[in-house]
Amino acid sequence: MRLLIVPAFAVILAFSTGGCKSSSADGPQLLCDTACLKDTLKFTGDHKLKPIVYLTANNCKGDSLLWSYDGMPSNRKTKFDYADAKLNKDFVRCIFKDIDFAYVLFNDCATGRGFQIKLPYDKTQSFVMKTSGINNIDPKFSISDNLIVNTDRGNIYVEDISTGKKGMMTFGEKLNIDYDAIHEHIDSVNITNSRIWVKVKIKDSWKELEKNVTME
Repeated sequence: MRLLIVPAFAVILAFSTGGCKSSSADGPQLLCDTACLKDTLKFTGDHKLKPIVYLTANNCKGDSLLWSYDGMPSNRKTKFDYADAKLNKDFVRCIFKDIDFAYVLFNDCATGRGFQIKLPYDKTQSFVMKTSGINNIDPKFSISDNLIVNTDRGNIYVEDISTGKKGMMTFGEKLNIDYDAIHEHIDSVNITNSRIWVKVKIKDSWKELEKNVTME
C-alpha cells in the first residue's frame, strides 16, 4: 500500500504564480494570499488505477469535491461545505492511500484555521470532515508528511495514514481554543511517528509539552 502526498501546484494547470502574503499591508497578517481562486484544483495519485480528487471553484470560492479512479462505476461528489474559507492553491494538499481514500488538507488564508476532509472511494463509507486540523501547510507546524494531526481542545491526536495507527497527547485540561485564531493558543508543534512536541498556552502562560509515543 503506497501513500502519496500531492501539493496542488504540482498538478494544476493554468494557474498564475503567487506567494504567501497579506492582501493588505495595513490589515492583520494573513497565512497566505487570498487572491481569487478561479480554476479547479486537480490531484492525482500514483496508484495504477489513477485515483483523482478535484476541488472545483465558483465565484472565487471552493464549490464542490469530486473523487474517483479508473474503473470506478461512478464518481463520488459532494458540496464543498467551507465556501467562506479563503483558499490558496499552494496551501491545499491531498494525501492518497492507494484507492482506499484520499485526504484533502487546507488552511483558511484569512484565519489560519486548518481543515481536513477524508474522502473514501468505497461508496458504503461516508466522508469525514474535521475543522480543527493541525496541518503542516502552516509553516509553524512541523509534522511528518504521513501524519494527520488535529485537536479537540483537550488533546492532540495523531494518525499515520499509511498504517492507520494512532497516538495522542493530553494538554492536561480543557482549553478554550479558538480555531480561527489558532496561534493565540498553539504557537507551534513538532510531530513525528515517535514524538509529539507542542508549545501551547495554558492559563495565560506558554508551556512546552512533549511525549514519546508508540503508534497503535
